[in-house]
Amino acid sequence: MGRVKDKVAIVTGAAKGLGAATARLLAKEGASVVITDLDVSGGEKVAQEIGAHGGQSLFLRQDVTCEDGWIEAIAATVKAFGKLSILVNNAGVALSGSVEDTTIDDWRKLMAVNLDAVFLGTKHAIGAMRGFGGGSIVNLSSIEGLVGDSNLAAYNASKGGVRLFTKSAALHCAKTGSNIRVNSVHPGFIWTPMVENYLSTLGDLEEGREATGKLHPIGHLGEPIDIAAGILYLASDESKFMTGAELVIDGGFTAQ
Repeated sequence: MGRVKDKVAIVTGAAKGLGAATARLLAKEGASVVITDLDVSGGEKVAQEIGAHGGQSLFLRQDVTCEDGWIEAIAATVKAFGKLSILVNNAGVALSGSVEDTTIDDWRKLMAVNLDAVFLGTKHAIGAMRGFGGGSIVNLSSIEGLVGDSNLAAYNASKGGVRLFTKSAALHCAKTGSNIRVNSVHPGFIWTPMVENYLSTLGDLEEGREATGKLHPIGHLGEPIDIAAGILYLASDESKFMTGAELVIDGGFTAQ
């Protein structure tokens, strides 16, 4: 307990899945957590659960693709809890389709959430964190930011962009002496609503879950807590010598 005590975190896309698991774990370990999402009922439920267990939490409705929304969310966080120490850029969407099947409109919609929002959040969090002595930014990429998939053209591009953007931002923060670390996390297939929805479009859900689990040498899909634990490590001072790094949590998928 207390691994991020007295820190203040924003977790985007935290109404469910990886974001919800991360918000709960950060709160359990002592952070005040601002949950943001477009899903008001889901986000408020997570915030209430955290409060019921003695944690400090606040829900904000946020469109992560809107720059003004980022400015407002960070200002509300500082007003409520006095500072910003941790940003977890978790919000994301998935889209299947090859390079030929993907429309430009779908490409742009996906990039807005998966890549533009990470840029906006990181940009404005740096300014806020600098004023409070530093912090940690964790950007959710994917194994699909490390290896290609013929049917995930836009998703591959967005997550690969997150990976290299993270390195650029990390170098900027290090070279300007801001005491802000920026790292990326690369999950394998985790049993979340996003993966469930994706697999359901491909056929029988249970067959898809079993087949996808076998793609990982460890033999099964991951759970949200597997990723939340890695994010907690990067958010905490335990990872003070890590920046611009890739934390791969994928059951051995990319070791093959």
